[in-house]
Amino acid sequence: MSKIKKAFESGKAFIPFVTCGDPSLDVTEQLVYAMAEAGADLIELGIPFSDPTAEGPVIEAASARALAGGATTDKIFEMVARIRQKSNIPLVFMTYANVVFSYGSERFLSRAASLGIDGLILPDVPFEEKAEFDPLCKRHNIDLISMVAPTSHERIKMIAAEASGFIYCVSSLGVTGVRSEIKTDLSEMVGLVKSVRPLPCAIGFGISTPEQAKQMASVADGVIVGSAIVKLCAQYGDQCVSPVADYVRSMKRALSE
Repeated sequence: MSKIKKAFESGKAFIPFVTCGDPSLDVTEQLVYAMAEAGADLIELGIPFSDPTAEGPVIEAASARALAGGATTDKIFEMVARIRQKSNIPLVFMTYANVVFSYGSERFLSRAASLGIDGLILPDVPFEEKAEFDPLCKRHNIDLISMVAPTSHERIKMIAAEASGFIYCVSSLGVTGVRSEIKTDLSEMVGLVKSVRPLPCAIGFGISTPEQAKQMASVADGVIVGSAIVKLCAQYGDQCVSPVADYVRSMKRALSE
């Protein structure tokens, strides 16, 4: 069984996202250990990109800070190598096609696989264009995580039929960011996926409070939180590990109640 599937086995999964290199790669490494200890089931590591089209201002600014601080794909790989000596938590890269493509797709995926990366999320690669990356991911045993959005409608079943790992259900239209309320009918979206295959569904985009997490987990198998965590990294800088760990603990607790 893939480590990603396992992440959803013991109750509702909490999946935090951090931008690698914000505030520094050393702090990112410490965040991974702290979040794993605080109850994270799977961690998304964002590889910064200069034009992150799916991101709102919070994660966009984090990407800019990380790049300005010298974060590169190679340095992020080195950080993952260090993490893998101490932690076996499922790890998924979230980045953009250009990052993988410019590194060399085969080179990127073989290196990621050798370091124990379990999945890859490319928000700017639509289902119709995934053939460029999917066969390589399969060859290296990395799950290419599919995203479905409120506008996917009849495409949801088509996407689910070929998906692997888990399905990333985008809660609302637009870019990532904290939202005060989420109005999409997510149970319908999740139902369409499950009617095709029993893949875990995790909801992301806009979730920030334990109450929202609990509400989302009532219809899905897991919850993804990015902007709220990246905000804490921006607010506390090098001192962010403890506040982030506390936040992850409170979110995981909400999902376990």
